[in-house]
Amino acid sequence: MLILLVGTHIYLTFRLKFIQKYIFKAIKLSLTRVSEGEGDVSHFGALTTALAATVGTGNIVGVATAVGLGGPGAVFWLWITGVFGIATKYAEALLSVKYRTKNALGQMAGGPMYVLERGLKMKWLGVLFALFTAIAGFGIGCTVQANSISQMVKATFNIPTWITGLVIAVFTGIVIIGGIKSIARVCEMLVPFMAIVYVTGCLIILAMNAANLPSAIAVILKSAFTGQAAIGGFAGATVMQAMRYGVARGLFSNESGLGSAPIAAAAAQTPNATRQALVQMTGTFWDTVVICLMTGFVLVTTGSWETGLKGAELTKTAFEHIPVIGPITLTIGLLTFVYSTILGWAYYCEKAVEYLFGTKAVMPYRWLWVIAAFIGSVATLDIVWSFADIFNGLMAIPNLISLIALSGVLVAETRKYLWEGRLEAEDPTIK
Repeated sequence: MLILLVGTHIYLTFRLKFIQKYIFKAIKLSLTRVSEGEGDVSHFGALTTALAATVGTGNIVGVATAVGLGGPGAVFWLWITGVFGIATKYAEALLSVKYRTKNALGQMAGGPMYVLERGLKMKWLGVLFALFTAIAGFGIGCTVQANSISQMVKATFNIPTWITGLVIAVFTGIVIIGGIKSIARVCEMLVPFMAIVYVTGCLIILAMNAANLPSAIAVILKSAFTGQAAIGGFAGATVMQAMRYGVARGLFSNESGLGSAPIAAAAAQTPNATRQALVQMTGTFWDTVVICLMTGFVLVTTGSWETGLKGAELTKTAFEHIPVIGPITLTIGLLTFVYSTILGWAYYCEKAVEYLFGTKAVMPYRWLWVIAAFIGSVATLDIVWSFADIFNGLMAIPNLISLIALSGVLVAETRKYLWEGRLEAEDPTIK
């Protein structure tokens, strides 16, 4: 699965002539808050909804899990996965906007299931993707997230997991009942706040340990290609372990290739698919190339990775370098990351359910989602992570088939609107 995903990342990077070189242009576009074209939410709202779902426990607990199991070298492989994953995120967003349609309520409906049905004429594969998404969301988008924050709150404030679960469930229900407009409105406020809080915490720790940064970078690069011997409480790891855990957690964090984020992209107001695809690809840049890398640097520069701890406990140990407010900052960061991810994935999954069973099935699914948020808070972590990984893989396969099979469409659309300098041109086929 990892080879298939990374292979697609590399293939699309070359096919699209290193689309990553347009990242700063894409960031500028994403920060321009304008309502253009037909859609349910602004292009910024679509991006923040996707970012809300993407920037989550993978950035904190996922990176710590990768480093705890694969050593410092995992940080390098995680980062590389993000760099190449930008191309795949661009590709899947472009196709989802191009092949979107409207549902019975007049709302935009898009995503890999519609790409497979309308672009490849393979509805059966679209049905499979939607089914996998509806199930996978309970893992990656709900139970994993709720589990991480309940464990962190218990460790920091000694609050029972069921109380945290109840609070998460109630606040989730309040927002998702209102649908995409309600979710996007909350995410537009929450995403910038949560990123600033967490990144500020990371920068303070890195400043306090600035003298260790050069050696940290050296050990990350060295162990990425030679493995890492046992040290302190760390049991040691081979190059293959560093690569396996770095790539796996990188893919879990940025979701490039899973086909989830383009579901939000399809709701955006945009003149053409290429423009929104550029906006959406910044999600992988912020998520993995910036935030995950900062978490990795914090774990290595502080020496916390040597303790032998894993997951949230490892990151918490690193943030304890900031007296008193460090663990609180981490908990606030994780709480907002988790809550926003639960909201974003709720939208992805309801669109998958809508594709399978129609608009009438959406409201019952929303209530199931709220219940799952509570159950995840009191579940066992290992079971939850395994569940998430399995269904992520099942989701990715039909999506990757569409990306590779329709790569000619990707190139044609990119040439027409980006390479020929027509990003503001209207495309009447996406209305």
